[in-house]
Amino acid sequence: MENPIKNFICISNYFKGNDFLINLKKQGNKVYLVTSEKLRDKPWAFDYIDEIYFMPGQDVDWNLEELLAGVASLMRERKIDSIVALDDFDVEKAAYLRENLRISGMGQTTGRYFRDKLAMRMRAKDAGIPIPAFSPLFNDEEINEFADTISPPWVLKPRSEASASGIMKVHSKEELWEKIHGLEDNRIKYLVEQFKPGAVYHCDGLNWHGKTLFSITSQYLATPMEISQGGGIFRSANIPYDSKDDKEIKKQNEQVLKAFGMQHGANHTEFIKCNDDGKIYFLETASRVGGAHLAEMVDAACGVNLWAEWAKIEDALVKGKEYKLPTIKKEYAGIVLTLSKFEHPDLSGFDDGEVCFRVPLEYHAGLVVKSDKHARVRQLLDDYAERLIRDFATVAQQEAVKKLH
Repeated sequence: MENPIKNFICISNYFKGNDFLINLKKQGNKVYLVTSEKLRDKPWAFDYIDEIYFMPGQDVDWNLEELLAGVASLMRERKIDSIVALDDFDVEKAAYLRENLRISGMGQTTGRYFRDKLAMRMRAKDAGIPIPAFSPLFNDEEINEFADTISPPWVLKPRSEASASGIMKVHSKEELWEKIHGLEDNRIKYLVEQFKPGAVYHCDGLNWHGKTLFSITSQYLATPMEISQGGGIFRSANIPYDSKDDKEIKKQNEQVLKAFGMQHGANHTEFIKCNDDGKIYFLETASRVGGAHLAEMVDAACGVNLWAEWAKIEDALVKGKEYKLPTIKKEYAGIVLTLSKFEHPDLSGFDDGEVCFRVPLEYHAGLVVKSDKHARVRQLLDDYAERLIRDFATVAQQEAVKKLH
């Protein structure tokens, strides 16, 4: 008789995903977490983790052969039913393990579409999905052709870094080549893309057997690139339901996920509505829950906890059960978040009834608000942003990308 208790290995290089771990355990499973030694003292949901293993270093420091050997050793005594990556940087690690240990799930080829920005663009282009003009940095002639035919400004982007990390804005062909030469042998790990100013949106959702069961569209009120390179207040809010932009972004999101081979679980995809032509272009996607506490914002808006539902999807997959979405609300929510000059900022003065979540991270000041009115959410986010800048905000120097993925 098949054992009803399933064994899951969850990988996270960063402190995130407690809701996933808790809900996976509540489904009656064994939960094993592999994380960084540097995160040993973080408040993981230890009561819901059967065993936790620590890798030396963080992210690119991990030795994949040692990781494989450790998981293979664990498998000698128990069958591993699923391996789940909780963060962007864990996608290739999980895919590497699945490929070597022949465990079902996203393999290395499909994983590329959710980590490698060049693979994303080439796949999107083949599928007829609108994208900004781009070029790999493999061939000098191709780069010159791009620079001679596509008007600047451009951005040099690391192919496999997260968010806006390591992006460089370029304004001329001469500056482009100067920066490319400065990359030396790392140039193959970058791409160049036309910079299209506009409003940046994100579509967060859940897939089941290749179908998008749920998605919600939100707008960054300050783009991740602006924040990472200039400091400031991170804000996002979901947009009016069934608006023209909402329908177009959701439609394009489904096209992206289908073309990229997304089968199951959470996803986070970003788009830009170009100021010049009003068109919506695909930017990038990820097979995970969006960061910066967007999950709490989504939950406040529609009653869907992306972490919890993702865990239920993974559970249903290995047990051969059906998965059913919870009841979905159609309200509005937004988040405002900044680095704080105080370790534990006192946000008690933000006492409007719409406040439903306070970000618990040290040296961060942030809140989620919700309302049945979109305008009220935007009003609160604008007001709170001004107050946070005045009383709490600080700016940290962005660290240079030293070790590329």
